Amino acid sequence: MKKEEILEKSREENKNQDVFEKEVMRDAGNIGAVVAVILATIFFVIQILLGEGMNYGLYAIVFSVTATGFIFKSIRMKRKHEIVVAVIYTIAVLGFSAAHICNLFAASTIL
Repeated sequence: MKKEEILEKSREENKNQDVFEKEVMRDAGNIGAVVAVILATIFFVIQILLGEGMNYGLYAIVFSVTATGFIFKSIRMKRKHEIVVAVIYTIAVLGFSAAHICNLFAASTIL
């Protein structure tokens, strides 16, 4: 394959997008997810320390962001690693969501 053919193929794949910009956006998303986990953990611990119970809904929301990212990657890339991680995060989201809903029903005064 000639140099010009490789460059043309790269331009088609990237559709005139800046590779550096794509990397920055990816890293920004990853950092945002980490900050969300840290903030959710701080809120979770404070709520427990104040005797207000556990809010699993925080983690359901945070993990849903990561799960969605891995689901998207696994569909697009079809790599075993992404599929396994997507399944694990999805199970975590479902578990945290179920725990949160159970806690809401237990605390409800309606029933």
